[in-house]
Amino acid sequence: MDIINTPESALRIGVILVAATAVYLILYRPSTKSFLNRVSLRGRRNSTAKTPPRSFSPEENQPKSATSPASYNHALPPQRREALLQLQEKAIRWREVDETEMRQNILPMTADYKTSPGNLYTPTGFSVDDIKALGDFPDYATLSGVPLPNPYLEHDIEKAKPRPYRPFRWSYHQTMSLTKLETDWWIELETTYKDRIAQRKELFAKNGKAVLDALPGSELACKELMEMVLQFICARYPQHFTLVDNRILHNKILGTEQDIRAKPPLEVLLDNVPEDFALMLRDDQTGYYFLRAAVICSALGWNVGSKIGKQLHQIHEPIPDYKEKMQFSMDRFFTKMPTEKPIQRGSWGLEVGEPLYMPPGDPHEALRKLQDPDLHIKDCTLRVDWQTLRRLPLSASVVFNFKALFAPITEFRDEPGVPALVSKVLTEGKQNLMEYKGVWHVQHVILPKLEEWAQEQEEKGLVPKNWQVATLDDSPWYKGWEEKWHRQQGF
Repeated sequence: MDIINTPESALRIGVILVAATAVYLILYRPSTKSFLNRVSLRGRRNSTAKTPPRSFSPEENQPKSATSPASYNHALPPQRREALLQLQEKAIRWREVDETEMRQNILPMTADYKTSPGNLYTPTGFSVDDIKALGDFPDYATLSGVPLPNPYLEHDIEKAKPRPYRPFRWSYHQTMSLTKLETDWWIELETTYKDRIAQRKELFAKNGKAVLDALPGSELACKELMEMVLQFICARYPQHFTLVDNRILHNKILGTEQDIRAKPPLEVLLDNVPEDFALMLRDDQTGYYFLRAAVICSALGWNVGSKIGKQLHQIHEPIPDYKEKMQFSMDRFFTKMPTEKPIQRGSWGLEVGEPLYMPPGDPHEALRKLQDPDLHIKDCTLRVDWQTLRRLPLSASVVFNFKALFAPITEFRDEPGVPALVSKVLTEGKQNLMEYKGVWHVQHVILPKLEEWAQEQEEKGLVPKNWQVATLDDSPWYKGWEEKWHRQQGF
């Protein structure tokens, strides 16, 4: 999630949610099912290190002048209560409950479920009594409809490289390439793990609620998120993580044993998972969604403290034309998003070094205001924010998680088509979008190299001579990326 005050990053989160509405319609509505069944994805080598399928790029016309209604309090997200029948929990007395009863007895957004009456319901149809009967670490795969990942046994944390995600497109405009979430890759760990965990803990110690906060009523969502993430990493990386008696987390990478009940859930995640999470909860009075809890250590130009407690449209006020072109689609999407259909995408930026956390007034901001004549290409990096969006089954919270991945710009040199594509985006992209991207401070160094490498690739036959520069066929990757990725990390 790029909820942010800097223009280039504010645009990212606004567009992901507008496009998310379109991707939901394109990928999931029945009328398009037959089309998707005809799509043939290119075969890749079999491995537990599978990668997401190629993206679809929906560009449905959204109502440009539509305005959000005064209230969505009548609209509940798709129900998951029937998943209780699959669990066959003896402690739960099953009965069918219609949405009218749920709406009349909805759990308030600000209420702690632990002290609330048992006959109140979350927006996805679970009563407080149901949730308490399920206890700690229920079967979230069944509850959500999203399976646990396959074990990644060959993963080596000392060698693992982030996948070389290159989300560049031409023509470049305000749509985003989205896919259904490849569930094996919800949480991706790589060689920066130890450094990032230490860096994030230091940021929290220094900044407190500016990077981690949880408002009243978010208790269930925070607990649920923590349990789902821990279930995921123990299933995906069993050589690195084990959970004993649903209480003691053994982290073999850090050599720690942690009682997960001794700290708030988001702090447990901070200690063990180098990802940012933001939880949006449904307001029982209006049906709109508010940011009620977050742990975010990779924000550029903003922080949790400046956004916590705000409604979506308040968070996105800095975005031009947000009210006219985005608010309606975003609000409607949040009301309808199901638990079993999470999505993913990536956004990009060009940076000096690896800026992870840059609140307003940070000294690193000064680097964006000038073109340093002494800047060298080896100091320039690509930053990709790998983002996912999903609804949690019990609390009905909509959760963003995202991770900043960095790669040297020099990696582009042998990546077929990437130098020419990035060069075209930088030189011919719409001026206002390039200003949002904030690439001016490195463009004077990067562009000459991109042009040099693009010519070099034509001469070496990596791309056809005088090829028509466009979004790469393997987007969001490049031709031959898997071989390079496996070679660089050694597995």
